Amino acid sequence: MSEIPELDCEKTKEDIVDFIRSKISESKTNGIVIGLSGGIDSTLAAYLSCEAVGKENVFGIIMPSHTTPNEDTVHGTAIANRLGIQHEEIAIDSILKEYMSVTDLKENYLAVGNLKARIRMSIIYYYANQRNYLVCGTGNKSEILIGYFTKHGDGACDMEPIGDLYKTDVYKLSKFLDVPLEIISKPPRAGLWSNQSDEDEIGMSYELLDKILYLLTEKGEKKEKIADDLKIQQYDVDMIINKIIRNKHKSKVPESPQKTIL
Repeated sequence: MSEIPELDCEKTKEDIVDFIRSKISESKTNGIVIGLSGGIDSTLAAYLSCEAVGKENVFGIIMPSHTTPNEDTVHGTAIANRLGIQHEEIAIDSILKEYMSVTDLKENYLAVGNLKARIRMSIIYYYANQRNYLVCGTGNKSEILIGYFTKHGDGACDMEPIGDLYKTDVYKLSKFLDVPLEIISKPPRAGLWSNQSDEDEIGMSYELLDKILYLLTEKGEKKEKIADDLKIQQYDVDMIINKIIRNKHKSKVPESPQKTIL
């Protein structure tokens, strides 16, 4: 069976809401800060956060740069207004420019894109510290497994409420929660550089990626069988396996060698 089991949206929503509440309670914090990109992941995480702790205890931050599609900035603000949460818009280009100026390094689009993500997370954590709030992550299972995030950037957070949802699950739960269609229907993109697209960068659609990940990580299928079942080239499965192996360090606590005692 190559199809991912159907998501129980009602129970999943309840479980995530309970999870968020438990994290706030055990940390003795007052609420949640979340970066609002205008995309489906951060929107879903914001909806669930409001359900868990109340809109008055959720603070959203929209952080555009010159490579951020204007539509995404508009959507991030629209979601904050729709949910009725306090929010702030902070453009990061002046901060990025200062970094580029003081380091004086030859520009590398990937390094600059990762720097943008880390600047954003620094801002989010500053607000979280000021308010005694936790930072809500917006990573989904698909992206976490293959390491499709910036280490210490969008991968930095205090909890990952949607971290066990494949991207295709994110769409299902978002529809269940009546997330606006314009958020659900637009192509996933991080906006870290111009004309960036998540699926182009990953090398396949999320629908196919999720099937491969499910068969690999949950069913323990061999790559040859996965390729045969999904009627794809083994190269595609190998590509995903390599991403998982290469990026595993992103999800680990930094390791240390063991000391030797006499």
